[in-house]
Order: sequence, then C-alpha cells, then structure tokens
Amino acid sequence: MKESQPSAIFLKDYKVPPFLIDKTELTFDLEEATTIVTSRLHMRRNPAFGKSTAPLVLDGGEDVKLIGVAMDNYSLPPEEYRVSEDKLIITATADKFVLTCETLIEPQNNTRLEGLYRSSSMFCTQCEAEGFRHITYYLDRPDVMSVFTTTIIADESRYPVMLSNGNEVERGKTEEGKTVVVWHDPFPKPAYLFALVAGDLAVKNDVFTTQSQRDVKLQIFTETHNIDKVDYAMEALKRSMRWDEEAYGREYDLDIFMIVAVDDFNMGAMENKGLNIFNSSCLLASPETTTDDNYLRVEAIVAHEYFHNWSGNRVTCRDWFQLSLKEGFTVFRDQTFSADMHSETVKRVEDVAFLKTAQFAEDAGPMAHPVRPASFIEISNFYTLTVYEKGAEIVRMIHTLLGAEKFRAGSDLYFERHDGQAVTCDDFVAAMQDASGVDLSQFKRWYSQAGTPTVLVTDSFDESTGTYRLTMKQDTPATPGQPTKLAVHIPVRVGLLDPQGAELTSSVQGVDAQEHVLHLTSNEQDFEFTGLTARPVPSLLRGFSAPVKLRYDYSTTDLLLLMSSDTDGFNRWSASQQLAVGELNTLIKQSIDGETLSIDSQLALGFKTLLNDASLDPAMVALVLALPSQAYLSELANPIYPAAIKQARDFLKAQLANVLIEDFKRVYHEHNVTGEYQAVAEDIARRSLKNTALSYWVETGNELAQQAVLDQFQSANNMTDQFAALSIAVNTQHAKAADLLSAFYEQWKNEPLVVNKWLMLSASQESDAALTTVKSLMAHPAFDLKNPNKVRSVLGGFGQSMSGFHNADGSGYRFLADQIIVLNKKNPQIASRLCTPLTRWKKLQPELSVKMKAELERILAEDLSKDVYEVVSKSLA
Repeated sequence: MKESQPSAIFLKDYKVPPFLIDKTELTFDLEEATTIVTSRLHMRRNPAFGKSTAPLVLDGGEDVKLIGVAMDNYSLPPEEYRVSEDKLIITATADKFVLTCETLIEPQNNTRLEGLYRSSSMFCTQCEAEGFRHITYYLDRPDVMSVFTTTIIADESRYPVMLSNGNEVERGKTEEGKTVVVWHDPFPKPAYLFALVAGDLAVKNDVFTTQSQRDVKLQIFTETHNIDKVDYAMEALKRSMRWDEEAYGREYDLDIFMIVAVDDFNMGAMENKGLNIFNSSCLLASPETTTDDNYLRVEAIVAHEYFHNWSGNRVTCRDWFQLSLKEGFTVFRDQTFSADMHSETVKRVEDVAFLKTAQFAEDAGPMAHPVRPASFIEISNFYTLTVYEKGAEIVRMIHTLLGAEKFRAGSDLYFERHDGQAVTCDDFVAAMQDASGVDLSQFKRWYSQAGTPTVLVTDSFDESTGTYRLTMKQDTPATPGQPTKLAVHIPVRVGLLDPQGAELTSSVQGVDAQEHVLHLTSNEQDFEFTGLTARPVPSLLRGFSAPVKLRYDYSTTDLLLLMSSDTDGFNRWSASQQLAVGELNTLIKQSIDGETLSIDSQLALGFKTLLNDASLDPAMVALVLALPSQAYLSELANPIYPAAIKQARDFLKAQLANVLIEDFKRVYHEHNVTGEYQAVAEDIARRSLKNTALSYWVETGNELAQQAVLDQFQSANNMTDQFAALSIAVNTQHAKAADLLSAFYEQWKNEPLVVNKWLMLSASQESDAALTTVKSLMAHPAFDLKNPNKVRSVLGGFGQSMSGFHNADGSGYRFLADQIIVLNKKNPQIASRLCTPLTRWKKLQPELSVKMKAELERILAEDLSKDVYEVVSKSLA
C-alpha cells in the first residue's frame, strides 16, 4: 500500500476554470513507435474566475513526454514552467495568448486504453472521462468547451482512413509523401468528446434525410472482415435519428455522422461528437453470430450514443459530479426508444429486473452514492448503475409527475436554454419545473440522497362508506456518509381489482379513474379511495413508477390474481416474482437448516394459466416464467448463503418442470420459428418462450427433451437458438455438454465475439471444478488479458458462478484477487470493476465472509491505482 493514498475530490469545492480555451488546434504525426502531438490552444483568462494572477495549470498524464512549450511563439525556457507527474504549470501568463505544446506519446504501449492507443492495427481514442490528458497537456474538464480543428498526418498505405470530429475540410500531402487530413468541428465541446481514428478500415455508406430535408452522410467503419455485420446497426441508426426528431424535435447538426467498431475498448461505446467509437460487441450483428438479446442491445446502444448528440454533446455536464445529467437522461431516452420499437411492457420488465438485481445491490453496498455524488477519488468508478439506471428512473419519475406533454415542453426549454453550455442536474430540473409549473423542489432530493427507499403499505376497508384506505410509510436506510435521510417525492401508480380480477373505478380527491398516481411526499401518508362496494386487491407501483422496495402483505391468492388478471403487464410479472421469492425463501431456509427440501408450489398454478393463454405476448410469458436469478436472491438475502440459494432455485425449477412437463413440451413445439431468421419483435418473442420452455422441459430428465437440446444445437440456423441449446446443456449438466462446448468452439473459433460468449458460458458454469476450468481458459489461445471483453467474459463470468467462485476454501476469492492485482498495473478501470463481487463480503455467511475480506486486505496492501484503491478501501471501511 502506498504511504500517501489518493485524496477525494468534492462537489462542494467546485470552482469555475481560471482559463478558457476558445480554439484548439491539434496536429497528430502518427508513427509506428511514437506519435508527436502538437497543440495550439487559443486561451484567455476566465472573467468569472476573479483572480487575474492565477497560474496556468494544465492536466497531463505520466505517459506524456513534453518536448517543448511556447507562448505566442516564444519558446519557454525550462525555468519558466514546471512539469510534475500529471501537471504542466506556467506561473506567468498574459490575459490572452496562444499556448503551443509539443508532446510525445507511445500509443502501442498504452494498455490502460485511455487517450490514444492501438487496437489491432488501428489508432483510436477514448477520452471520457479524463483520457485526453494522456494525449497532451490540457484543461481536461467538461466545463472548458472549445472549437476543435484536428490535423492527422500518417502513411496512407497503412492508414487510408483518418477520422476526427466534425467535417473533413482539407486533404493533402507533406513533402515526405505522408497524407494530411484536416477535420473541423464547429460546435464547442470539452476534451472528453474528442476522437481520432486511423487505420485500414472498410466502410458502409448510407444517407439520412432530416426533417428539414438536409442529407446527412452516414458511415460505419470496421476491419474488413466485419463489414458484413453492420447492416443492422445502420438501420438502427436511421431509426434513432428519425425517432429523436419525432419524439424530441432534435435534428442532427453536422454533414456527416460516423461510427467505428473497435475490438479493444473499456466501455460499450462513446458519443464523441460526430465520430462515435464502439466496442465491437455493441455494434456488429449477423444471424449466424448474434443472439436476439444482442440484436436488441446493438439497437439500444446505437440509439443511446446518437441521442447524446443533444443530451450530452450540445448540452454537456459542468463537472463529473453531474454525470447523470447526460447519462441518466440519455438512458431514459434510449429506453423509451426501445419500448416504442418493440414491446413497452417487456422492455420495462427487463430494465427493472436489471435495476433491482444490480443497482439495488450497489445502493446497499460500500460504494453506495447519490445519483449526483458528493465526492470521488477516481471518476471512472462512478460510471455506475446508480448514475445511469437510477438516473434514468429519476427522469422517468419527472415524466410521470409532469405528463408527456409538459415533459416535452421541459426538454425543449432545457435544450434551448442551455445549447452550447456545460450545466448541472439542477439546471435540468429547473427547465422541467419552469416549463410545467410543477414544483419539483422536494423531488430534487433524489439527486442528493443515496440508497433505495422502502415503501411499506398497509390498508383497510370501511364497508359502510365504501372507502378503501392505503397507508404508506417511506424509509431510506443509512448509507456511507449519509446516516440521516429526508422524505423524497415518490409517485406511486395504483390500480384496484375486484376478487374476479376486473379493474375497478374509484375516486381519489374527487377524481374518478381506474388508475391513480399517488404522491407520497411525507414519511407517512394516508390515501383514500371512495365509491367501492367491496374490499379490492391493490395493484401497487404499476409500471415500477419509482425505484423503491415495495412492502405489502399480499396473500398467495392475491398474487395469483394479479399474475393472471392485472391489466398492468409489469405488475403481472412482479406478482410472479414475489410469489417465487416467497417459495424460494422457504426452500433456502430449509437448505440452511439442513432439512430435506419440500414445498407445495402455488407458482405452478399461475404458470399453467399463462402457458395456456394464447392471447398473451410470448415474450412477456417467457419473462414471467423466469425464476428470480441467483444474483437477485443474493441481493435480497442477509446473510447470503450461496450454496443454499443455488440448491433452492434448482429444486423449485425442477419441481415446476415436472408438474408442467406436458405444457412445457407443447409450448416448445408450438413456438418453434421456422424459415429465415429475422430480428423482429414477433419472432424474438416466440424464440424467447420456446427456449424458456426447453430449459424447463430438460429439467425433467426426459429423453425427448435431452434429444431436443441436441437437435436444436445441430440444426439451428441462428445464434439465438444454437447458443440457447448450448447454455441449457451446460446449465443442466447434460451428458453431452462437454462435447457441445468443444463443437461450438471449433465452429466459431474465428469469430471473436462468439468466442467471448463461449468463454463466458464456460467460466460461469456451476461445477466444483469451475476454478480449474477458469484457469485453463486463461491459458487458452482465445484468451487475452489485454482485451477487456475477454477479461469480462472469463473473470466476470467466474464471479457469477455460485459453485466455483464461492468455494468453501476461499480459493475462488483468492484467484480473483490475484487477477485484480495483475490488472491494476495494466488496466486500472477493468481491475476496479472486477472488484465488485468481493465488495459483498459483509453480507456473506460468516465462514465465507472472513475469507473474502482477507483477499480485499491483501489487495489493499499492494501499490494500487486510484481506481482500485477507492473501491477496495471503501469496501473495507
């Protein structure tokens, strides 16, 4: 452990920058061993800063070597500036000047994948959040916005494609015969939105005509062997552009929009102005190599990054504490886009299932933080589910409180008021409030308080007056640094059902409706529904109208009624989950107590009703049939007994399978999709239900089911069905599972993205030999520790294995800690994310908890990056 550990940065200490950069002129001379970067920064003192004698302090990286620095063509001697490990400091400056810096970097040695680096044979960049400082010295903060002109000089025979932000404005040759390409972006942007790509790439061209009848050139670049996998992404891009015009009135503003696929990338994708850079796994798609889930993911991520053109680029965040200003808003935008393209209910269920499993766990863990954090040590650690997914839920609640029309007026005002500015979450809420007239002052607490509120609901019915009363109490648990919580404004959508499942009309404060939005603003509040003739069954928190944990004592009969009859599709799914959790908790306790597992499952009644209702969306039925995941059950448990959770879930699934064997067999055959593969909603839904049914049918051990798995694997004409069959075989310990894994690898060993799926499945399988398997995978030719996708597949997959990761002797924890220590030096961002499974040590059963804690302490004793130090030290606090 370092003697001097990194210190925190606090939101309360924010100050405007002492200098501004009006124009940024960059020249990159790309060579194989080194790259020379020359920057000309047209700078002036910021009148809003106040102090006219403040020194100029530019951010840099330890990997940036300063060759020379000049001010207004005067070369500064060494005594007039100072270079530290990460700063260039110039004490004396004029009020307005041009600063020229010449730096040397080595992209081919950049394993942290920040700044300018090499991926395969191409140069590419990743500058969010603070990667630009690894290219040259700069005011690397989002509130310094500048107009960029970028000149790229390179050998065209090696790098025929040379791209940067904006529009290409010039092309020529140097005296030495190198090609020179100049790009100009007329829209001011912070350095984190800078991008450069140079390589020998193939391109897919298209055109989009905007609502004002401008033609925008669209280009997607990949390595040559992948260019046949971008057609779907191109169509998704055009759908996104049209949707943003129709839903938000936002038209694209440049003459060209470009996307580049990169194999080595820490994130999913990056919204650099006019030049989006994508992890290949988030862009490439073909029926043979891509599952339905991945098709939908490609569409959503293409949309997300495109939508950033306005919610993130034209209007950006003032500081990194405001990250959710762009990310939460844009996630909400991409979620509603996907809902419009496919099934609104299915999309909502998928998003909430992920939120409740992963973000709720984050909210309850050592890294819990508000959507707008109060402090951080390393900003890369705050690209979290809280900032993204919970941030989107906050925007969704504003939409619920305002209604669609007023929300659109608020977004229009926000874009108009702040175009070209770097602003805050408060500015966003103020625009919504000003445009709608709705008071959101209490609502803003959602941005500053960490933790997941619990809403406890009790009820009573007065038969003599026909009045039904709901009493709601809200409570948010203490989180690190926030022991006391204030009441937040929680919108709770509620409907009422009669005992036969029919929707009831009731009156709340004089308003008659079948559904009401209740505004819970106090720690405890009563709500009265009048005009009823019998006690209703409440359908609470419809559509998951707020990111809270709901507590209401539903009976099994109530849950079965909601599951079969509720008009709100989300709550039908939620009822099935609650029923399943109740039964699983009974089984988990039996397992912990050493008892024989036994239960009279009522869930089977609900499942049978769904399986025999041909009017339902197959995709929705598949979601309801999916038992709560091991990860979600772990989030609910305290303490966590991994082996008991796995045993209980396996037992309940097998019991349901045996009770409903004929239904699952029939549904499997009825929903088989024949003909050419199409990534369309109807086919995706049928494949989803078919493969869910097969996963249950196989649990029975039935020979026909076992053969169906083999037949589907061998005859599938698409990756969805083939990989589903493989996954089912592996997860049920099918006799041929090992053979199928080998055959799958041999078939797809030349397709890296498919191999990553094979690595993930192999690493996450439930087996006592899981650790041995993972070690062999890391020695496999298909694995590369420098590639984030492969690291996430193997080490991330291993962390999902209840049997392997949670070995009783702690060897799984020790192995992961070893890899984190190695990656800490190579790629700190990836290393810090791999720490997440170890941060749950306080919730584990005692004999495992002590072993996991010991591994965190061992990591902390190392010389750590800021990324890893922050996560590990907070986990041990």
